[in-house]
Amino acid sequence: MKSEGPASTFATMIGAMGVVYGDIGTSPLYTLESALGAAGAPMDRLAVLGLLSWIFWALTVVVTLKYVVLIMRADNEGEGGILALFALVLRSLSAGSRLLRVVVVLAALGAALFYCDTLITPAITMISAVEGLENLNAQMTSAVVPVTLVLVIALFAIQHRGTARVGGMFGPVMLVWFVVLAVTGLLAVRRNPAVLAAFSPVYAGLLLAHRPGVALAILGGVFLAVTGGEALYADMGQFGRRPVRIAWTAVVWPALVLNYFGQGALILNNPRAAHLPLFQLVPATFLPLLILLATAASIIASQATITGAFSVTRQCIQLDLLPRLRITQTSALEESQIYIPAINWIVMLAVCLFVLAFRSSAALGAAYGSAVSGTMLITTLLGIQLAITQWRWPRYYVAAVFGPLMLVDLVFFIGNLSKFTQGAWVPLTLAVLLFTVFMVWRSGRRLLRNALRAVAVPLADLPKLLEGIPRVAGTAVFLASDPKYVPSAMLRNIEYNHIAHQRIVLLNIQISRTPRQDAAGRVRIEQLLPEIYVVTARFGFMERPDVSEALKQCRARGLKLFAQDCSFFLGWHLVAPRPRGGYEGVRRRLFAWMQRRSTQAVEFFRLPDQHVIVLATQVEL
Repeated sequence: MKSEGPASTFATMIGAMGVVYGDIGTSPLYTLESALGAAGAPMDRLAVLGLLSWIFWALTVVVTLKYVVLIMRADNEGEGGILALFALVLRSLSAGSRLLRVVVVLAALGAALFYCDTLITPAITMISAVEGLENLNAQMTSAVVPVTLVLVIALFAIQHRGTARVGGMFGPVMLVWFVVLAVTGLLAVRRNPAVLAAFSPVYAGLLLAHRPGVALAILGGVFLAVTGGEALYADMGQFGRRPVRIAWTAVVWPALVLNYFGQGALILNNPRAAHLPLFQLVPATFLPLLILLATAASIIASQATITGAFSVTRQCIQLDLLPRLRITQTSALEESQIYIPAINWIVMLAVCLFVLAFRSSAALGAAYGSAVSGTMLITTLLGIQLAITQWRWPRYYVAAVFGPLMLVDLVFFIGNLSKFTQGAWVPLTLAVLLFTVFMVWRSGRRLLRNALRAVAVPLADLPKLLEGIPRVAGTAVFLASDPKYVPSAMLRNIEYNHIAHQRIVLLNIQISRTPRQDAAGRVRIEQLLPEIYVVTARFGFMERPDVSEALKQCRARGLKLFAQDCSFFLGWHLVAPRPRGGYEGVRRRLFAWMQRRSTQAVEFFRLPDQHVIVLATQVEL
């Protein structure tokens, strides 16, 4: 990564506050109330100081030590997130090994759990901000849910326009938000400095020793303070490690700690302030301004989460966990600015249902966290594998570093499971359903590839296949899913039309395990026979495959291919599941249903519509 000057680093750091820290930055809106409410604890000194101690050390260990210091080292050419980590771990695993299968299952489960975070984050952040209206006027309580729904629908309705224009505003607004968090918290701490005793882990231990049941319930609420840690790692690729780390240590971490301690000081003085404590840190005169700022921050946090859902979906498609979906580029300058209509409307519907079902941030707090704690646990497991195989750490060193982190993850995961009947079952159930979709698609794709190979013609037999076949003028480009075999579309063309073009290009598009592919190594050209070429085009899992870009790179290497002069032949594999009973039959029918509704290669690979011929092949599974 290129070195940056101070001015550039500062600007990038401000930008990171709006995207990377939107989720964790809005946690003070609901964390303390949710934690104390879920535990049913008396608002006494032990409960409040124990809770604050847990929060401080959770931020220190989980976010600072685990993610900012350790896990951010595991960048896949600058990109982060559980799927980037998955792609990184795959490099050291042999095909078909048992460990590979375990890693695939872990990554699919982690991605499913991460998706559930994107469903709850907009709901809990936006409803908690709007709840500030209750402090302004108690009679406005009934307006919280309708106002939240309006904001949610409006936010998702503008996604197709892209976020490039408003993205520049995110950082400055969040900087103001963090300054307000720090100042209001500091003023409250000054009025009751005794709350600073919570920096000692002794109070966390005392709460656990004297009230273990309350402590376990509180742990699920404490986790709400660190839920943005996984998003921090996932979004670091947009800004780089250094600005993200500086923003956390210099601004975000101190602001969050000060505000949490300020809320705790307020509750120690007045236990009734435990309801929406953040909004009670300011005088009534400034409350409308704080509500507006909190709403803006919650919208920014939700927007960053939605954008993350689009990015993760693209990675899932590239890593063969989801069928192809229609992806729209919303910016000509930023490749990461994409819009996926199907995901947008599914997430919007889920968020609205969460708001309607739970109706308050306190109730949503019980459901929030279970999914993210599972993702964090899986990230640690994949990090262990990476440390052993690629960082070459000794086993004792891996145990010393990752062992305590694993213990913390397990404690938080168990703590969140204690809220299972209160709503934690909802995201976990959704995660299981989504994980099932991932695994059905991946296993179905494997079955489909095996079925096609069973009837495929090896590429070495192509000269014999073309013997006596009339050749017509023009260039035919056949998309090949497997470079070792003749594409099914070419077989159907010869079978039905009994001709072949004068120049034939077999184009195989591969998705690499790196985020992006350098243009210099984008294509590899091999001349198989006179006027017959095999072209391999490589794209990273963060990129959208583009046939036009592949043809451009071919021209740069001497093979003159222009889209307007080519006919593109695609094979459409029509899956027909054989009659089977039980789970296996359901799995194959579900895969066939998804395969039929997968976005066609014409759109997915950006092919010129008017030059495409699709030839179908029925495949029985």
